[in-house]
Amino acid sequence: MHFNVRSAYAIYQREMSRAIRTAFQSILSPVLTTSLYFVVFGSVIGARMEPVGGVPYGAFIIPGLLMLTLLGETTSNASFGIYMPRFTGTIYELLSAPVGVAETLAGFVGAAATKGLILAAIILGTATLFVDYEIKYPLLAIFYIMLVTSSFALFGFILGIWADSFEKLGIIPLLILTPLTFLGGTFYSIRDLPAPWDAVALANPIAFLVSGLRFSFYGVADVPIAISLGLTIGFLALCVLVISLIFRTGWRLRE
Repeated sequence: MHFNVRSAYAIYQREMSRAIRTAFQSILSPVLTTSLYFVVFGSVIGARMEPVGGVPYGAFIIPGLLMLTLLGETTSNASFGIYMPRFTGTIYELLSAPVGVAETLAGFVGAAATKGLILAAIILGTATLFVDYEIKYPLLAIFYIMLVTSSFALFGFILGIWADSFEKLGIIPLLILTPLTFLGGTFYSIRDLPAPWDAVALANPIAFLVSGLRFSFYGVADVPIAISLGLTIGFLALCVLVISLIFRTGWRLRE
């Protein structure tokens, strides 16, 4: 099937324009929140903490804080992007137009992932004002961040189709993803937890994401990087499969 670049770009451009109109909420607000974390945990508390795995505490928490913002914001952006056409009824124009699943995903998911990458760049730039750090494997870090943002943009797309109210849009990012990220080794190493809590913590899938990103930064991780990459790629493939089934059956799209 021929991929219509113009259709995909039109959707992408519209979603990015919405991000610009709501820049304070979608970009500045999470950056400000993350900066406060850096001030409190990086500069103030971090100066009194021992290094973790040979990494200064203020630098150690950067991958976790970055993941905390990326998961919540990317998921929310993607879910809101597809929910609004359903809410206003303009989804029927999209479904009746000669636009395929690939173009739709490239537009909505691509825009959400792009916003996530912009946030990541701004947060990492902001971190340099409070903490000294360096990225040991920059290419791996870029690839991993792109993989995570793409995966959770797809996940957010699914949530936006599933949700039938604005309240449901916030349930997963606020009540599930955020707590799991806090408990996934954002502020500590899972290896430092006593038994059986170290095993319990590894039952949290977000712990593997935080560990994978931390490895790309400092070469230290709670789990092997191959496992983190494999689980993330598997999650991305699962989301693609679910979305293909949704478009094939029309579930929630024509309700």
